Amino acid sequence: MLVLLPPSEGKADGRDGPPLDLSRLSLAPLNPAREQVLTELIEVCAADTDKARDILGLSERQSGEVARNTALRTAPTLPAGRLYTGVLYDALGLATLDAAAGERAARSLLVFSGLWGALRVGDPVPPYRCSGGVRLPALGVVARHWREPLAAALPEAAEGRLVLDLRSTAYAGMWKPDRETARRTTTVRVLQSRVVDGVEKRSVVSHFNKATKGRVVRALLEAGAEPRTPAELAEVLRDLGHQVESDAPGRLDIVVTEV
Repeated sequence: MLVLLPPSEGKADGRDGPPLDLSRLSLAPLNPAREQVLTELIEVCAADTDKARDILGLSERQSGEVARNTALRTAPTLPAGRLYTGVLYDALGLATLDAAAGERAARSLLVFSGLWGALRVGDPVPPYRCSGGVRLPALGVVARHWREPLAAALPEAAEGRLVLDLRSTAYAGMWKPDRETARRTTTVRVLQSRVVDGVEKRSVVSHFNKATKGRVVRALLEAGAEPRTPAELAEVLRDLGHQVESDAPGRLDIVVTEV
C-alpha cells in the first residue's frame, strides 16, 4: 500500500542534522525539479523580504520564515517524518511507532511538498516555507511545476499497490494517477455525525478530518495491513473499528460520531 499525505505548515526545527544534500533524498528523478524550486525560492527570499512575504502568503510577523528560506542549503535537516507537525501528524505519531510499524511507514508513506515534490518519511530536509499554491516569478505555481516530474517518477513507486490518497486539494493536483493506478486508488472523506433535534447531520470538519486520517494511517501501520483493493481497505478499516461507507467509486467515507 502507498499512502499519499499532505505536508503541514507547522514544522519542527532541524536542530543538529547535516546540511541539505539532494542526493540523499528518495525519488532521485525529482532532484532537477527540486533544484529549480530551491534555487528560485532562496533567490526570492534573499532579494526582498516584503515581496517574498507576499509571494509566500505570510504576514509581517512571519518574516522569520522568509529569513529561514534563505538558509535552506546550510540549515540543519531532520527526517521528513519528524519535520511535519500539526493535527494529522500528531495523530499519526510516527516517533512512537514500534520498529515494525516504523519500517512500514518508511516504505508506505509519501508526503507531498511544494518545495520537494514528494518525500519519504526518512528523507532529511530543513524546515522551509513554500506551499503548493505559491506562485514563484519564474517557475509559476509550484504545484503545476511538479506535475510532469511527478508523473514520470511516481508510477514506479505505485506499481501494483493500493494507493490511499489523503492529500488536501492544494496537493492533489500535483499528481493524478494514470488510468491503471486510478483503479487501485481510493480517497477518504471524514464526516462528523451529530444528532440535532433527533435528526442526524453530517459535515466535514477540518480538525476531525485531519485527526481521523492520522489515526487511520497509524492503525493500518500498526496492524501490518496490506489491502490490495479499495474494497479490501474498507473491510480492514471496519475490522479496526471504523464506520466506513462508500457512495462513490474510489472514495470511502469514515463517519465519526460526536459524543
